[in-house]
Amino acid sequence: QSLYHIKRERFKRITIIDSVEKINAVEIKRVPMSNNRKDERGPFDIIGDVHGCFDELIELLEQLGYFINGDLTHYTVTHPKGRKAIFVGDLVDRGPKNPQVLRLVMDMIAADTAFCVSGNHDVKLKRKLKGKNVKLTHGLADTVQQLESFPPEFHRETLDFIEQLVSHYLFDNGNLVVAHAGMKEELQGRTSGKVREFALYGGTTGEMDEFGLPVRLNWAAAYRGKAIVVYGHTPVQKAEWLNNTLCIDTGCVFGGKLTALRYPEKELVSVPAKYTYYKSIKPFIPEEALAPPLVSKKK
Repeated sequence: QSLYHIKRERFKRITIIDSVEKINAVEIKRVPMSNNRKDERGPFDIIGDVHGCFDELIELLEQLGYFINGDLTHYTVTHPKGRKAIFVGDLVDRGPKNPQVLRLVMDMIAADTAFCVSGNHDVKLKRKLKGKNVKLTHGLADTVQQLESFPPEFHRETLDFIEQLVSHYLFDNGNLVVAHAGMKEELQGRTSGKVREFALYGGTTGEMDEFGLPVRLNWAAAYRGKAIVVYGHTPVQKAEWLNNTLCIDTGCVFGGKLTALRYPEKELVSVPAKYTYYKSIKPFIPEEALAPPLVSKKK
């Protein structure tokens, strides 16, 4: 009776042992969860939501001491002191150079010089690449249009890359947690639909504000965990610590800044946006502090 329904219970792996021979041949090994990178101690550079702002990302990485070589076919990124980058997700949408950002981050991860967690915009792009019926809103249309000039192989590589992204990571013996929208203490290190949902969107009340956006619960205000939690998702004008948590999405694509946290130094490094690529529905930066709008040149 259980076997008939077990596939509906959303286990990642199911092993059915249906003979004495198989029972005798079984070997059980404890394998770390996919989000358990406690053995990685750093130093790290944790980078906020990029959203296709490739030029600012290059400038930030160089300011952080990375050497970057290559082009859209392949990038090589190294740091003389062995530092690694950690991206908090939302690599795509709204910005001008989404494929370039994808290529750079995919190559860094393949070379073991970076980590990346899944963002809600990345998940939406994955669904589009899988042929799902997805509304081209919130900047997804820009990404889709930019990807049209790239071969199917790049689309498949992008899909494979996004599919293997985890909801959050634990680093440095569990002292550092990185997730896209945050991670409450009781969910850290777990893997489930509930955990992934919180990592992608944070807590919400189920209501909408006057801008048509979800009303978010301030989970960080109640956080009392020992681990530092670094996240993005909800853009802020300035990255500020709250109860051992830090949001480093400073709205680069909206004309703000692209920000990184150097860990364990707890030093913030930012570069200003070159342009306001996309107008924020909910203003969070004073008009006078925004980068100039990106205006297309007439032919």
